[in-house]
Amino acid sequence: MTGAAQPAPRSGGEALIAQLQAFGVRRVFMVPGESFLPCIDALYARRDTMESIVCRQEGGAAYMAEAHGKLTGQPGICFVSRGPGATNAAIGVHTAREDSTPMILFIGQVGGDTADRQCFQEVDYRAMYAPLAKWVAQIERADRIPEYLARAWTVATSGRPGPVVLALPEDMLACLTSAPLAAPPATPQACPTPTDMQRLRQMIETAAKPLLLLGGSRWSDAARTAIRDFALRFDLPVATAWRRLELFDNDHPNFVGQVSASMPAHQKRVVMDSDLVIALGTRLCEPTTLNYEWIASPTPRQTLVHIHPDANEIGRLSTPALGIAASIDGFAQAAAEVTPTPGWQARRSGLHAAAPAPALPPTPGPLDLNAAARHVAASLPARACVTVGAGNYALYAHRHIAFKGLGSQLAPAVGAMGYGLPAAIAAKLHDRDAAVICFAGDGCFQMTMQEVATAVQHQLGIVILVFNNGLYGTIRLHQERAYPGRALATTLVNPDFALLAQSYGAFGRRVASTEDFAPAYDAALAYARERRLPAILDLVYDADIILPDRTLSQMQAEKAGATEPRA
Repeated sequence: MTGAAQPAPRSGGEALIAQLQAFGVRRVFMVPGESFLPCIDALYARRDTMESIVCRQEGGAAYMAEAHGKLTGQPGICFVSRGPGATNAAIGVHTAREDSTPMILFIGQVGGDTADRQCFQEVDYRAMYAPLAKWVAQIERADRIPEYLARAWTVATSGRPGPVVLALPEDMLACLTSAPLAAPPATPQACPTPTDMQRLRQMIETAAKPLLLLGGSRWSDAARTAIRDFALRFDLPVATAWRRLELFDNDHPNFVGQVSASMPAHQKRVVMDSDLVIALGTRLCEPTTLNYEWIASPTPRQTLVHIHPDANEIGRLSTPALGIAASIDGFAQAAAEVTPTPGWQARRSGLHAAAPAPALPPTPGPLDLNAAARHVAASLPARACVTVGAGNYALYAHRHIAFKGLGSQLAPAVGAMGYGLPAAIAAKLHDRDAAVICFAGDGCFQMTMQEVATAVQHQLGIVILVFNNGLYGTIRLHQERAYPGRALATTLVNPDFALLAQSYGAFGRRVASTEDFAPAYDAALAYARERRLPAILDLVYDADIILPDRTLSQMQAEKAGATEPRA
């Protein structure tokens, strides 16, 4: 029996891109650099089958790759050049690590003939990225490219998904190789044992106030449906981890809400009163545990069941009564077979957050931001994705929009500013027929606003709402709480974002009143859809408006004892 025919000799760059194509990669994000020109040339040869998205800064490119990984469950691919390019991309790698997102970052590297001389832009990426990535390596031989990429793909997608970084020496990419390509790796799916599922059923049926907590990454529609049905069979209230709202229908009567410090009081009561928490797929990180007030470390006050694809996460911070190492799909398949004990009846009527949340009051001033967000929510089509970065403004999306399914939201659990715009670009590339709306603060937007040019170049009709109050609002809020009356370094002098949009060839309009918002938003949405170009609304409002239901002056008055704090 003869083996597979050896391919004709090709450059390392050509072999690397051919291997990515064999793994099903159809899009890469990059800022080009001379250190990986053979890869760029190989992408040119495949420009009809592999889309190359040229970005304006490596942080934006890495964010886009991370968002692509969130949307698809497959590694987002990013190419950057050495030195400055690699350091700029670190924010995207950090986000992928904290958010458990599969991603592969390729970095051009100096050639072996000049290595270890601290030559132009040389960095030891194994040392630099070791704390941020799941695995960091440098490919020294072109004939080992298939081996390294197969391992990188497996590491990025298995267990707790995350980022992999591979450095590519220039001379290696120019070397010829006849190494055959590797087959696409299959991600292993660990499953619970029947004993695990039997014990879980018993724990649910004996609990008075159980709660199902959903989080993590690489969910499938089939898993989401199976877990929804499991929750219904056992009448479980369902919450999502911090910034994972898309995992459960937010309009469903069993939905409790997103666990976070800013969750409404009626939702927080259900969470805090739970006596059994079934945490599926999520890490028990600080935001999701309410700073370990809800789920304590190391010993929770309630019974904890922790189901996670990485066994090392189970018991790392909080010791569970039952730990199950299983993938999301593996657990969902097992859960689909579990039914309540005959004769068992749910005793938990009224535990869900069925009562509507109290209506948020109008925000002070000419532009009511709550009304604006309600208009966005009411006009959002079923096929839509809303993206946010980090800041108080994100609460307008999370309080008013009912997210319905996978891909309906992109948000960095790590709290990374500048994420919303690159994520919106990735979402629109993933589904050009979907409506994509980016909520961005004025400080957040300016971290990556140069990527508006990327959206224009690739004809992406996204709508960007810039919440412009001239502040780093979240930091200003914390300053007022900790050091009242001593604000420093949180005010911003901003450009006219509407004129900035127009300078890029996009739609731009300044909105300063409630009456102007709906027609401006509808016009922006129509422009983005019809012209396939981005649209920016500059929402100008008073810096006193710090939260959807709070102003700085209210906080200051309470600090001074002039009013009683709100319940």
